Amino acid sequence: MTDNQKKHISKFLSLILRHQPEIIQLQLDDNGWADVDELISKSAKHGNAFSFEQLEEVVFTNDKQRFAFNEDASKIRANQGHSIHVELDLPVQEPPEFLYHGTVARYLDAIRKEGLKKMNRQHLHLSRDKQTAEKVGSRRGIPVILNICSGQMHRDGHAFYLSANGVWLTDHVPAQYINF
Repeated sequence: MTDNQKKHISKFLSLILRHQPEIIQLQLDDNGWADVDELISKSAKHGNAFSFEQLEEVVFTNDKQRFAFNEDASKIRANQGHSIHVELDLPVQEPPEFLYHGTVARYLDAIRKEGLKKMNRQHLHLSRDKQTAEKVGSRRGIPVILNICSGQMHRDGHAFYLSANGVWLTDHVPAQYINF
């Protein structure tokens, strides 16, 4: 499978498993899991045909590990990034003392006033390292990396979760916890 094919399938999976499963009349359970056979079948009927082997390759080779299979690979879900409500059943965890968020300069005034907000996502995404945050921020232009005082936030009662692919999640980062 070419890189372009993998990218196409990955983008399609992101759309379906994170945002709009109804496009192909796919039913996700409360935890965001979809039946793999149903996903493959309904995707093909909507012009996005791929085999189980191709799906497996996308899941296991995706650099961001966006998707996961259950233990017997009969179900699949997105690890995070949902704009639809799913219960990921992630336990609250103590984050590292500092986490990072990549953005661009045009958003800094709003962030200084309101902090970081999850916007239309279920959670706000934070990175353990500056390189990942820089990669995320660069998707919208020249990245600005924000240093988040996540340890202090946690001690002050804010909940943090760690997704299966190592992305730290929270609901909001108030401005006082952000080093600009």
